[in-house]
Amino acid sequence: MIQLVAIGEGVQTALLDGLSARLARQFRDSVHVRPQPIDPSFAYDPVRNQYHATAILRQLSGSANGARLLGVTGVDLYVPIFTFVFGEAQLAGACALTSIHRLREDYYGLPTDPELTASRLLKTALHELGHTYGLRHCTDWSCPMASSTAVDRIDLKNDEYCLRCRKAIHALS
Repeated sequence: MIQLVAIGEGVQTALLDGLSARLARQFRDSVHVRPQPIDPSFAYDPVRNQYHATAILRQLSGSANGARLLGVTGVDLYVPIFTFVFGEAQLAGACALTSIHRLREDYYGLPTDPELTASRLLKTALHELGHTYGLRHCTDWSCPMASSTAVDRIDLKNDEYCLRCRKAIHALS
């Protein structure tokens, strides 16, 4: 089973519900949204004005309770070696994290586009959850498991895994 949990207050329930339904189809598994968000304030770095993704991921791992757990947040995430990250995951572990902060068009000064944000969130969630299944970055640039360092690269991806990655995930599920 996969569970989704909001990290902080910046994620709408409707967005999580939509993501839940789309992930259930992809993984052929039940996906549930946890009702209580997790407060990310412990991971805030005032110097960077961002939240440390690895610290949040560690917190998530303590509450997975046997489920695969994806945290979704509206805060800006970083790891020390990068300016920002769209998400982070435990390779072959139980937990993953993704942020909509830089997935939203208004971050770039453009008009809000909820459908585009939902599409980007799905692709990023598939990427991070794929890592929890042990997948590494894919060489197929259209696969969600391809590496993305900019939002326009996410837009080029499909919203389904390539055949190789899909087979690997279904073999492990």
